[in-house]
Amino acid sequence: MSGIMRLADGQARRERVLLPFWILGIAFLGLVTASAVSTQFGDETDRTAIIAVAAANPAFLFVRGLPDGTSLGAVVFFQGYAFTAVLAGLMSTFLVIRHTRADEELGRAELIGSTTHRRAASLGSTLLLGTAANLVLAAAVATGFVAARLPVVGSVTAGAAVGAVGLFFVALSAAVAQVMPSGRSANGAAAGLVGAAYLLRGVGDAFGIPSADLTQVTGHWLSLLSPIGWGQRSRPFSVAEPTPLLVLMGAAVLLAVASMLIRSRRDLGASLLPERAGKEHAGLGGTSLLGLAWRLQRPAFIGWCVVAAALGGIAGGFGPVVTDAVSGSDTLRELIGRLIPGSRAEIIDVFTTALLGIVGVLAAAAGIQTILRLRVEEVEGRAELLLSTARSRARWLGANTVLAAASVAAVALVAGSAAAISLSLTASGNRPPGLMLGAALAHVPAAIVFLSATAVAFAIAPQDQCSSGMGHVGSRPGFGPVR
Repeated sequence: MSGIMRLADGQARRERVLLPFWILGIAFLGLVTASAVSTQFGDETDRTAIIAVAAANPAFLFVRGLPDGTSLGAVVFFQGYAFTAVLAGLMSTFLVIRHTRADEELGRAELIGSTTHRRAASLGSTLLLGTAANLVLAAAVATGFVAARLPVVGSVTAGAAVGAVGLFFVALSAAVAQVMPSGRSANGAAAGLVGAAYLLRGVGDAFGIPSADLTQVTGHWLSLLSPIGWGQRSRPFSVAEPTPLLVLMGAAVLLAVASMLIRSRRDLGASLLPERAGKEHAGLGGTSLLGLAWRLQRPAFIGWCVVAAALGGIAGGFGPVVTDAVSGSDTLRELIGRLIPGSRAEIIDVFTTALLGIVGVLAAAAGIQTILRLRVEEVEGRAELLLSTARSRARWLGANTVLAAASVAAVALVAGSAAAISLSLTASGNRPPGLMLGAALAHVPAAIVFLSATAVAFAIAPQDQCSSGMGHVGSRPGFGPVR
């Protein structure tokens, strides 16, 4: 056990910057959500009106979750829980894969395996670190809610719900690391499972049954297929039921034990799914830097486009439902008029455009991920091999930046097209497709600013020689050794 503790301490030192950033960022998001709800919906009448809109609208239920009352804490949990749970899941998956499958690829696990530590000791230390990180996250989220003057018991339960989801994904990612053959595939699969959990929860909640007074919604059994749905069932600011969280932790324990057993019998570098061999000769696109960048980024790009298409379809498909719900309530129309003063746009346009605003975040994330892939190529030594040829560093960065900008535009275009198509299939089909395309593409310039800032940061930041194990005399920041 002492060996596992020492390994966990070493892993924690490697995470001394990134992990606190995740934890504080998620906790700050909860605090900001609580402050925003308190400011915009401080009156009970306003909260009742907005919850009535959500309860009667499957689109809001899909995106946000299940309303559970009109108290300030209940509205805060409804507004922010699903997103903070997704972030907790992503934090946990990236943390586990970094210290398991990625370490095997980079040779660190082999160094640890050459000592007297047991074969599964490194995985055990990662599970310990992930558990500690999510306990701290739960405490930070609860502290933020208490600081926002929400009830203490509900705040603690809400923080525990976010931490329990994170704990589940720690164990699930440990299992994924035993199955997938590479760090990149393991990261993609684990992050995809987080997205699938959000979608399953959304589908189950969209089929929920609202109460007669439209202040609560009873979720469909489909949401119980998602760990995020189980955390939501804790209902922190109404009944504060901890049993669903115990179910999550029990499932996490089972997954963790299974992962440890597999790791203790698995050879270093092996996986339950074998890695496919690549083609013997590169295709036409593989002979250029832009073609190489496309080949490396293609799976992630397709994933972003699928998510954007789903979001655009939801925005357009559920828009008429929002219109019907709002048109039947003078209170809701008055509330929306106060939220969007001076606007003469129809409710369906306001709703669809607002939901497409999330597309801007997705597009920026797609572009930033493309740029960050360059640092992975550096750290794992592949960039050094590439740049030892006649290819220049500037062309390498330029090709990937062009692809990142194209990814931003493509993700926004896919979402806008999906929204336009779904609107055309509803009773609101007389709307011009350019309206939805424009609403989605309007976020592209801001997203490109973020990816450009990421490219600049990559270019000027010094390479972490300790992480790569490839230090050179006379190295230049960002692009490896001078040749």
